[in-house]
Amino acid sequence: MEHPLTVGTDGSDAAFRSLDWAVDEAARHGLPLRIVHASRWERYEGTSQAQGPDRPSEQVLAENIVESAAAHARRRHPDVKVSAEVLADDAVTVLLNEALHASALVLGSRGRGEITGLLLGSVSLTVAARARCPVIVVRGDAGGLAGTHARILLGVADPAGEMAAVRFAFREAEVRRCTLEAVCAWRHPAHETPDAPPLPAEAHRYHEQQASALLDDALAQAADAHPAVRVHRAMVEGPAHKVLVQRAAAADLLVVGAQRRQGHFGLQPGRVAHTALCHAACPVAVVPQHA
Repeated sequence: MEHPLTVGTDGSDAAFRSLDWAVDEAARHGLPLRIVHASRWERYEGTSQAQGPDRPSEQVLAENIVESAAAHARRRHPDVKVSAEVLADDAVTVLLNEALHASALVLGSRGRGEITGLLLGSVSLTVAARARCPVIVVRGDAGGLAGTHARILLGVADPAGEMAAVRFAFREAEVRRCTLEAVCAWRHPAHETPDAPPLPAEAHRYHEQQASALLDDALAQAADAHPAVRVHRAMVEGPAHKVLVQRAAAADLLVVGAQRRQGHFGLQPGRVAHTALCHAACPVAVVPQHA
């Protein structure tokens, strides 16, 4: 049985933007779409399933949110099989549970500046750090949301740890019939190792060649499996999180591996994913790699 593409909604404008993106994505891949809304009204107004005018106001609101979202999705793509459900728990718990049987999770992000984006994106950041399936946060400018750039951007740093992200990016480029831009960002170390060339020009060439070899290793298997995908390789000097955010301005989707780390607030996405989720000008897919 094929896992659905699952989208979370709260009835906001940002949620409807992510819903539109999710419906289009489900149609591209021929997947069913599952819409979920997290509501804790039962904890505050009781667990009885009252009917008619006696139903709790929060229950009515939650049901209206998912019904409206489902109707909107069916109007946008009548051929996509749509289901919708209200789940009684907090948003993070609901979404992490959904990730266990979803092909991917699609979430919204307001992205109104750095501080606001961080505050409003707390659920997205937490889910992206912990989910067992790819998490796509729908954010960015009109061009990125509409998919007008015909380009998927893939960040590569560790071939062994990011094969799932590489495969995900190739599938997206193939189904969209667009170019895949694979980027490996590299940094000139402050102190060269003994086996590296001593001259600055030679050192630059050495590190660029190392980045090129890394891209070759990361892309070879997926490129063989998807020969129709046009691949543009780029080795760029600079911090990966800055390089990818800058290039995301000309992309329809940025794909990064989930390099997770433990911090003061529990499991968190790595620096590259965190920066992309807060600042990229296009939707961002964070793809976990499982053993």
